[in-house]
Amino acid sequence: MLNDKLLTALNDQMNYEFYAAHSYLAMAAYCSDQSLDGFANFFLVQAEEERFHAMKFYNFINVLGERAIIQALPAPNNEFTSILDAFEKSLVQEKEVTKKIYHLSDLAWDAREHATINFLKWFIEEQVEEEDLFDSIIQKLKRIDNDSNAFFMLDNEFSKRSFTASDD
Repeated sequence: MLNDKLLTALNDQMNYEFYAAHSYLAMAAYCSDQSLDGFANFFLVQAEEERFHAMKFYNFINVLGERAIIQALPAPNNEFTSILDAFEKSLVQEKEVTKKIYHLSDLAWDAREHATINFLKWFIEEQVEEEDLFDSIIQKLKRIDNDSNAFFMLDNEFSKRSFTASDD
């Protein structure tokens, strides 16, 4: 049985993952409005991945015999000045997720909740990958600057991105 503080934090994280998905949908809508279908696809896939993360928390809470509490989501940011701006905001969001996962891990360690510690290891590794991905894309976008051919190639590359659930 989880202590109340850890259970609340797990539920908060589940809801934050749903919020992150919501946020990525807003970014996809911005890209679609700009006729950048590959970039829109990138963020749609990212939203799907965040929903998958939220459901991992939902299922974990339920497996432990506790109740997942679904909360209202705040409105995401819908205003972006550029694709680069959207990706920079994404990186900030991913860094916030990392902080929250680390906090959860600290709570689990303090509670000696070994099942939760083990569960969170996957998310810690995932966050390293997520931050690296967004940082890499930001660096590419800065390098290509106004090169429309390179921008088109990146948009085309992102149109092929798809989501495959992995529990590894």
